[in-house]
Formats: sequence, C-alpha cells, structure tokens
Amino acid sequence: SRKGADKMTEYRECLEFLYSTLATQNKKNIELTESTRMVADIGLSSLEVMEFIEKIEDHFDISIPLNILPDVNTIGELAKKVGELNP
Repeated sequence: SRKGADKMTEYRECLEFLYSTLATQNKKNIELTESTRMVADIGLSSLEVMEFIEKIEDHFDISIPLNILPDVNTIGELAKKVGELNP
C-alpha cells in the first residue's frame, strides 16, 4: 500500500535526521546504525538525551512523552517512535 511506503520513507528521513543530529555528539566516532544505543554506545548523558529529544521535537513539530524514553535505547527505536507520533 502507498501508506506503507510513505511510512517507510518517513522512517528513513527520520533516521537521517537522527544520524546527522547525533553526529555532533558522537565523540567516539562510532558508525551510527539503527541498532546503535544512544546511551550505552554513543555515551550520551541524560542532559544530552534531553537536548537531543528537544531538537527532534522542534524539527518534526511533535511532543515526545518522557515516559517512553526508558523503552527507547537505539536510534532505530527512536525513529519508530517519532514515526508513530508524527501524524
């Protein structure tokens, strides 16, 4: 279905945005993939995670509920959540 294709494109675009936004905080210069863990692999502090979330909210004009954050460890999981929140 066309809708499914749109969602996939949105997911890809979201991933690209997350990768480029995280690039500045990727101090270890690891390769960023969907399975990269933001805290465990990149080493983001809780403050950096909050700043990152704010950038995503501004960019996509959405509000990310903080209670989902414990369940979102990887870049791919975050991109999926953004897709769900993005109407």
